[in-house]
Amino acid sequence: MNFFQVTDAALVWTGGGEYLRIEPWGADSVRVRAAMMHEPDGPDYALLQCPVPEDVRIEIAEDGSSASLANGELVVRAEAEHALNGASGYEEYRCRLSFRNADGTVLFEEIPHGGSLNLKARRYEGHIGGDHRITVSFSAPRDEHLYGMGEYQQDVLDLKGSTFELAHRNSQASVPFVVSSAGYGFLWNNPAIGRATFARNSTQWAAESARQIDYWVTAGKPAAIMARYADATGHAPRMPEWGLGFWQCKLRYWNQEQLLNVAREFKRRGIPLDLIVIDFFHWPHMGDFRFEEEFWPDPKAMCDELHDMGVKVMVSVWPQVSLESENYVEMRGRNLLVGTDRGEDIGMMFEGASQFYDVTNPDARAYVWGKCRENYADYGVDAYWLDEAEPEYGTYDFENYRYRIGPCQQVANIYPLEYNRGFYEGLVADGREGDIVNLTRCAWAGSQRYGALVWSGDVGSTFADLKAQITCAIHMGMAGIPWFTTDMGGFHDGDINAEEYRELFLRWAQFSCFLPVMRNHGDRSGIQPDGTMKEQVCATDGSRRAQSGVENEPWSMGEDVERILVKFIKLREVMRPYTRELFASAHDEGQPLVRALFYEFPDDPAVADVADEYMFGPDLLVAPVVELGARSRAVMLPGDKSVQWTDLRDGNVYTGGQTVTVEAELDTVPVFARNGRDHGLAGML
Repeated sequence: MNFFQVTDAALVWTGGGEYLRIEPWGADSVRVRAAMMHEPDGPDYALLQCPVPEDVRIEIAEDGSSASLANGELVVRAEAEHALNGASGYEEYRCRLSFRNADGTVLFEEIPHGGSLNLKARRYEGHIGGDHRITVSFSAPRDEHLYGMGEYQQDVLDLKGSTFELAHRNSQASVPFVVSSAGYGFLWNNPAIGRATFARNSTQWAAESARQIDYWVTAGKPAAIMARYADATGHAPRMPEWGLGFWQCKLRYWNQEQLLNVAREFKRRGIPLDLIVIDFFHWPHMGDFRFEEEFWPDPKAMCDELHDMGVKVMVSVWPQVSLESENYVEMRGRNLLVGTDRGEDIGMMFEGASQFYDVTNPDARAYVWGKCRENYADYGVDAYWLDEAEPEYGTYDFENYRYRIGPCQQVANIYPLEYNRGFYEGLVADGREGDIVNLTRCAWAGSQRYGALVWSGDVGSTFADLKAQITCAIHMGMAGIPWFTTDMGGFHDGDINAEEYRELFLRWAQFSCFLPVMRNHGDRSGIQPDGTMKEQVCATDGSRRAQSGVENEPWSMGEDVERILVKFIKLREVMRPYTRELFASAHDEGQPLVRALFYEFPDDPAVADVADEYMFGPDLLVAPVVELGARSRAVMLPGDKSVQWTDLRDGNVYTGGQTVTVEAELDTVPVFARNGRDHGLAGML
């Protein structure tokens, strides 16, 4: 008996209440959906509509025992059976999937039922009165190497053997796309809270609550996989020219004149500056989405002066709406805020009770963008810092919150995508296409298409944190988010008067120079004249405002720090043509700017798990110094003897396939040019 059929270029199987749909979704790729007691439906989430390639072939065996769908380099084989289960007493139905490349090699496959174990590769556990907890289990090569999954604060490069919470937190961006050295890419197209586990004996993807299974698979080498993924989920826009240079920020410039004086000092000292940032609590209350007049009396004049200096302006936006905000009553009355299922209707208590706006509601996105257009863009503000994009619930009690499109347990991870979407679409409608960057603290699959520049959140100011940012940058790129940056020097409480911190700051600055965006930010500490470690802020009536960190400019930590930092800021200027090429490759072909060594040398097994160095594009190998007091370090040079690596500091040339120990004084960082392609940096480091 045949339970396979072909419907709209898709291979469909039914049995035991389950509907399974396998369909081509772009070149060399398929989308798989399955549901219990209903046909797969619902949103496309991260995926965009893709044309059906002309060479797709679907075949069904005459006896109905198997079927296959071939799409270029990827073949999905489905093997079906049904038989009486003596233990249950009724007929049971199975359809097991395997994913192969064009020559028949198995890339991965669903786990078998295991005979008497009676395992289920696709497991649905019903919630009373609701949907299912879903687990999908696969057998994958034990010797594969895995990369991607977004940003988790750890320094593990090869993710095989790791497990990950599928949920966003401050400094954790869960982007459920993974690339295997075995030759496939896998997207879990489900924004539910869940878990991914890449064990030796099983790969599992789980959703706490979902209507259906939904994932996308492609086949090829890493560069081809990333290109197909960009086609399926969206290409990053073109990076504007002002994204290529240096960005200055701190927590926080708290008044207009202070900000302008910093920009003026950059110009007086001849330090290149592309953008300056106005951080949080420049507003009266969260959710007012405007400047507080006492501290920012003339935003238009401020923006005009900065523009005359050639400096762009970015302002922080938080998605929280304070219960005291001038917009709270209207937004709650129009159902534009996140809802709670129990307890107080509050999402966070930082600087007062607030609730997040519901970015999954298009009316809420339009409302907030309208306020920001009127109160920021119309004054000349150029870009937006979409902070708190996880969003950062006070207790991360995901099951308590509900969005317009569903309960948080089912859809929470889509929040940063929709948050960025609201601003991106608003700016495009206002004629800004090609000139949009949303600095954001979180992302999900597909966020790249909305101009998301993800920074790694409020990380600590230690060398261990610095080391973790290398793998964060690599994995974010492998998860399809090519625009990435960090808080130079870390975020939390770096003491600008401490020599140990100044060393960390410089090592972080050197690393930041070779990131997609070089950005200085942090909540700095240091003894003030009044004996406090922070700058205290009050209004003229004596009422308290959010405090500020101390100075965070290139000249704030002495002449030596300024000299070295300015050296690397000017290196960014020399690198503009190369960085511009890399951003174009990200836009056109989905290629990451920060790449693990394996990406450029996929056939070199020695570099599969090198976690403390990376390629900046195809030509520059960067080896940051990540230990206090280190003045040299070992560098693994990939490739074979046909590959030449030139140390850009001294011009020494080495062949690939070896580890060399090189000097790394505090004013420099080891960078090697591949086969002489130095992009004008020779002798400048």
